[in-house]
Amino acid sequence: MNDLVSWLNGYVWSPVLVYIFLGIGILYTILTRFVQVRFIKDMIKLSFEGKSSKAGISSFQALTMSLGSRVGTGNIAGVATAIALGGPGAVFWMWVSAFLGAATSFIEITLTQVYKSKIDGEYRGGTPYYIEKGLRIKWFAIFSAILTLIVMSCLWPSVQTNTMALAMENAFGVSPFVTGSFIVILLGVIIFGGVKRIAKAAEIMVPFMAIGYLAVCIITLVLNASQIPTVLSLIFTSAFDLNATFGGLIGSAIAWGVQRGVYSNAAGLGSETFESGAAEVSHPAKQGLVQSFSVYIDTLLICSATAFMILITGMYDVKPDGMDPIVNNLGDVEPSLYTQFAVESVIPNFGAAFLAIALLFFCFTTLVSYYYKAETSLVFLFKNSKLKSTWLYNLLKVFMLVTAFYGSVKTASTAWALGDLGMGTMAWVNLPAIFFLTKTALIVLKDYEMQKKAGLDPVFNPTKLGIKGADFWETEYREIEQEIPKENKTISM
Repeated sequence: MNDLVSWLNGYVWSPVLVYIFLGIGILYTILTRFVQVRFIKDMIKLSFEGKSSKAGISSFQALTMSLGSRVGTGNIAGVATAIALGGPGAVFWMWVSAFLGAATSFIEITLTQVYKSKIDGEYRGGTPYYIEKGLRIKWFAIFSAILTLIVMSCLWPSVQTNTMALAMENAFGVSPFVTGSFIVILLGVIIFGGVKRIAKAAEIMVPFMAIGYLAVCIITLVLNASQIPTVLSLIFTSAFDLNATFGGLIGSAIAWGVQRGVYSNAAGLGSETFESGAAEVSHPAKQGLVQSFSVYIDTLLICSATAFMILITGMYDVKPDGMDPIVNNLGDVEPSLYTQFAVESVIPNFGAAFLAIALLFFCFTTLVSYYYKAETSLVFLFKNSKLKSTWLYNLLKVFMLVTAFYGSVKTASTAWALGDLGMGTMAWVNLPAIFFLTKTALIVLKDYEMQKKAGLDPVFNPTKLGIKGADFWETEYREIEQEIPKENKTISM
């Protein structure tokens, strides 16, 4: 099984995909004139604006749901794996992928909002929706929805539960079977409660867990502040093959830095488009900016904190594929445990336990978001069907609970290999889709900028912009238009 998945990953995650991620990020950075820099103030402000409704959730809830998905094992175990396989230089390439990925994220999330739908009284959006409405390729949209359904319910949950199980066993000696059973019970309570309960759970848990984790990171860094310049030097020299110890690893650093960076922030995968489609906003670009901000929070803040803790304490190994170990400080230890060892070395009798609990929160909210994405894909597949779908949703819930339990008791290498396969396959579907819809996203950005310059609160009208397929907005705009000042209505695009 593991050999088969690794063989498939060799094709899916060839160097071509790594450079496509970087290339499309550069392209969108240029075409949007550095949208991820120019609108930082808007990103922060919009993250806390807006209200939920019966049909949708607020921008902040969408942000926390998305962060609940992004901030997970990728921020802790993923960073450690990047260092283990690509050396300290991989951290720099994670930063690059985040900066460029913020522009890519803006494009895909903006498209999500443009082509979202209102189904059974709730907003739904995501990659399948903009493929069907924007590209008008129905079979491709169906394929995307099926792929997302498989990845979110089968391939990705195993990475999260496996990481949780390993952490709990290392910290408290708890059997993976017990951890898996606990996860299944708690996850069942949340996902059987519906989308609103998912959003509410994320809104409460994500800020709490992120602040707690960053507090411990700060303590660790303050206690080792004198080493920070050395670590920065190590990261930059290793990234450009200038470090004697890690010479010859630049290829691995780029590959694993970008791959694990993307796994963490998900920019370009299309996996974060689903929560954003549920947000209640007056203009698609608003949610695009909010989600660009979440890429920064995820990678530049949380992943960086993890990387510095690991490197500053020396609690890591570097064992590139097919090479002898370059650094062998810990021996035969799973990279997902590096962060626990790092905090434990600074705060004895606390680090392992704290990280295990933090991972429990991080990974659990990620699991919850996975279910939402899978459910939204299922809604897409059966939105025009006369078949009663309640039993399908229940079947999906049960299947995901089984997958979650299975992941907690299988080997880490298999779990990560399956996760990488799912991630790479989604990228090959989503990146071409957003590329061919680039013009639409840029038109929406220009519209947002013009309304802002006119001193208006931007409101989206696809008809004026010549955008077809945005049926939700064509109907919804008529309702919004009645509530806005006349000067907003007269603006000509």
